[in-house]
Amino acid sequence: MTTHHQQHLLKRLLIWRVKHISDRRFILILSGIIGIATGLAALAMRSFTHFIQWLLDDKLAQTITYSFYFILPMLGFAIVYLVKKYVIRHDVNHGIPSILYAVAHQKGIMKRFQAYGSILTAPITVGFGGSVGLEGPMVVTGAGISSNICRFFHINQSNRMLLLACACAAALAAIFKVPIAAILFAIEVFGLDLTLSSLIPLFIASLCGVFTSYFFFGSEVLIPITITRAFSLQGIPFYILLGVVGGLMSAYFTYVYEKMNAAFKKLTSPWLKIVVGGAILGLLIYIMPPLYGEGHEIINHLKEGHPELSLSSNIFGWDLSNAWVIILLLAALTFAKVIATSLTFGAGGVGGIFSPMLFMGGVMGNCLARIINEFPILGYKAELPNFTLVGMTALMTGVLHAPLTAVFLIAEVTGGYSLLVPAMLTAAVSFLVAKYFNKYSVYTMELGRKGELISQNKDQSILTLMDFDQVVEHNFTPVYTDMKLREVVYNAVRESNRNIYPVLDREKGTLQGVILLDDIRHLIFETNYYDKIPAVELMQKPPAIIEMGKDKMSTVMDKFQHTGAWNLPVVKDGKYVGFISKSKLLSIYRRKLIYFTQ
Repeated sequence: MTTHHQQHLLKRLLIWRVKHISDRRFILILSGIIGIATGLAALAMRSFTHFIQWLLDDKLAQTITYSFYFILPMLGFAIVYLVKKYVIRHDVNHGIPSILYAVAHQKGIMKRFQAYGSILTAPITVGFGGSVGLEGPMVVTGAGISSNICRFFHINQSNRMLLLACACAAALAAIFKVPIAAILFAIEVFGLDLTLSSLIPLFIASLCGVFTSYFFFGSEVLIPITITRAFSLQGIPFYILLGVVGGLMSAYFTYVYEKMNAAFKKLTSPWLKIVVGGAILGLLIYIMPPLYGEGHEIINHLKEGHPELSLSSNIFGWDLSNAWVIILLLAALTFAKVIATSLTFGAGGVGGIFSPMLFMGGVMGNCLARIINEFPILGYKAELPNFTLVGMTALMTGVLHAPLTAVFLIAEVTGGYSLLVPAMLTAAVSFLVAKYFNKYSVYTMELGRKGELISQNKDQSILTLMDFDQVVEHNFTPVYTDMKLREVVYNAVRESNRNIYPVLDREKGTLQGVILLDDIRHLIFETNYYDKIPAVELMQKPPAIIEMGKDKMSTVMDKFQHTGAWNLPVVKDGKYVGFISKSKLLSIYRRKLIYFTQ
């Protein structure tokens, strides 16, 4: 079938769709399709990862000693690099920040390889011991699938962003079987405007993701939890303490993650990154084996009260019958996990921070519970499963700044609301502490600092979505510094319907000033001055200059507000580009507002 024939069929399909299916109904249909497709992608990624782990743990482990495991991460990073370079031929950005970047900079359009790039690279990273999770890559894969479906059907920008959020909700729902928490995750992290028209597609996508997961995996969940003792008022101070510790550890997580990523960016050679990151990570895994991979297994051991099943392989050979030895090892794991995760990313691995965050929070909560239980004088016995689970809530809230997601994730995972009150209390405290140190979450800090974040602040979101190309006007007649009044009148005033003229350097094209029609109106009929007054004597400095590529749209709005001007010149690298008028800016803003909220 020729390309022309394919395009003809596609055109007929799109015309048929417009005639027979309304936009709103079509979005509902697509949300279901995207939910199922994302669930299947999650299945493929998990299966590929388990296959690699089976090969390495069950087959390779029979022929080599455990000490050789420290080279596996380096080997995995090398394979990932080769896959990215020769198979995908693109750099696969890890995690949810890549989706937020697409929303902020590319109108929700993601490149085609993002629909499959993570499926090929994340399982290799995790399977070979990279200390990251699969949740982030699953979300990115779902978003990539959603974006490409939207491009195929020519979906508009607002619905495209909604369907990206649907894919993210479906991915999280498929992983943890938590449809409500998945919807809240999409709303909190992606800053969706919560309306009925956005909520129903999220419901459908989330449910389709869950149904797909149930169909292939049954009722199995990643972190099965059974609550043995409900919350009591006696535990309030200790859950507050857990929230404080969680907030502080969240700040530590974000700080280490950011600093280590910055350090690896200074290494220019990808092979040097692989060697340095792989070697250090391999050494950490050799010293603390639970750092290998996602770490869900140790969480399950800890909540069941059997830490020795995961900690017995420590190279120190310490006696695990001593409670303080276990506490020391758990504390070391808590602090080391984010280092291992950052090393994985720095070395070129592909993964997400969701699993490391749950690992770190669960180990932290379990460790704190054991410390509390070592002091009977406190008069309170901390339940290990409860503190393990609520510890995850604390760290997830502090790192992601998504308290509702964290709380309802716990409620749905446990199959009830017996821990809802302590989870809410801990999440609130953790959020306040973490927010004191970091204004933005680990997902949004880079875009947030640049003022490019799409958030639930509707004004800021709309300004972020506006492009300079939409608002810059170029039909202003320029005046040059070597001109006289005669040329200004005949070349600019007579030929232009504008009342402001940019004054430029003829050779360099740089902006020197502006001439206002009101300032020269009294000279237009004074012909004896035409050849005497140069343009430079007629011009004035503009009240403000907009720098294209540097100023954000919010900055442009601020400049108009502070100067009271109706037109401001735009320059790029010092050279004149055009003008932005307040009337056009506000007009486009109003259209975006209607478009964004419909």
